[in-house]
Amino acid sequence: MSEPRRDTQRDTQREPGREAAPAAGSPSSDDLVLHHYSSSPFAEKARLMLGLKGLAWHSVTVPMVLPKPDVVALTGGYRRTPFLQLGADIYCDTALIAEVLEGRRPTPSLCPAAVAGHARTLAQWADTDLFWTALPYAMQPAGATALFAGAPPDMLKIFVADRKAMSEGMPQMRAVDAGAALTQYLDWLSDMLADGRPWLLGDQTSIADLSVYHPLWFVTRTGPLAEIFQPHEALRAWMGRVAAIGHGERAGKLDGAGAIALAKASTPRPARVEEGLGFSAGDAVTVTPYDYARDAVAGTLVGLSCRTVTLAREDERAGRVHVHFPRIRYSLRAA
Repeated sequence: MSEPRRDTQRDTQREPGREAAPAAGSPSSDDLVLHHYSSSPFAEKARLMLGLKGLAWHSVTVPMVLPKPDVVALTGGYRRTPFLQLGADIYCDTALIAEVLEGRRPTPSLCPAAVAGHARTLAQWADTDLFWTALPYAMQPAGATALFAGAPPDMLKIFVADRKAMSEGMPQMRAVDAGAALTQYLDWLSDMLADGRPWLLGDQTSIADLSVYHPLWFVTRTGPLAEIFQPHEALRAWMGRVAAIGHGERAGKLDGAGAIALAKASTPRPARVEEGLGFSAGDAVTVTPYDYARDAVAGTLVGLSCRTVTLAREDERAGRVHVHFPRIRYSLRAA
């Protein structure tokens, strides 16, 4: 199948250094700043969310692998890609980014009222089971060769070592098992489109489409392994419709130093700790992902609900920042 349009911005890495004040024309604390790199599947999901909303955003390219000093200055150690910045507020995980964008521009909705529960549930499955099936299938030797074509000779080795460290302790699906499971998943998704509907849940695009799309988008880039899509004409047509949503408006580029300067010049938004959830405002806590990249972020609890948790952190370079996480699939503990 033909590969959907992808971001061709080059992935770069910057060493930490002296931070300057935000330059004229740089984003304000109310502007959306996406920290991402072009080949990240979850970043593709975030870019499509911005596209569906028709939002303008500033781009910061982060490294694919450690070290990530500019990232750590803002997040406190959360190393997954992407994350969203609004001034001194840092929003981690695409599930939470979706909620932030929904609040910023409610229409068109990522979770239309008629299918909201279905959309969120299917998105959760796609971001977990489907993603962790597509990844080992795509990273077979033939797929990895295609994915890293043109990269420096040692880049694949560095990437594999980095991701092995990120997923330490997780059960690892073998490629042969991933191929069998992905074959079935593609059948299921094709069945959803068999009645001619344009989107997975009917006539309206939703977060389900963008979440299911991004692991499959990654597989389309794997050369001969992408032939797994060949029997699925309706699914390939649906992928073309998702790709056509685009990435919204890129208002400009920013480097890590500029993003850190923006945070330092901004004031975090107010947050509130709800009662009855086992913690109090001002508690010293850590937040850790359940599954992979389990780097704990430590800070002072300033916001908590059944949906989100917010830590305040002081960083020498970024100043006071609020780092926000979803509650689903994240562990909150007393430090």
